[in-house]
Amino acid sequence: MAILVVEDERKLSDILKTALTSEKYAVDTAFDGEEGLDKAMKNSYDVIILDIMLPKKDGIEVCRELRKNQIQTPIIMLTARSTIEDRIEGLNAGADDYLVKPFGLNELFARIRAVLRRRKRS
Repeated sequence: MAILVVEDERKLSDILKTALTSEKYAVDTAFDGEEGLDKAMKNSYDVIILDIMLPKKDGIEVCRELRKNQIQTPIIMLTARSTIEDRIEGLNAGADDYLVKPFGLNELFARIRAVLRRRKRS
């Protein structure tokens, strides 16, 4: 299973990559929205973990562009933006799930498994 992590905080990105790799996922990383969009358009991933507040192109715009281009990979927004309006915006942009920082790794793993189960059913 391949996961793309689009997160500009390098320390968090490294933690996520290490944790996901220990769970037997293959992990690519991107540190800004343009790089994340480019990787998601060129490669096949099982899940995309996407921050909203990114340099060059924000995660909402990345999510919308992926959906506009028929990329149906499950997207989990992982962000510090925590208001109900933020969550609604992320989900309406095409995200499959929305997790607010700070978060527990076990919750992230459970959410990854959940979006993968939903994908298999459709």
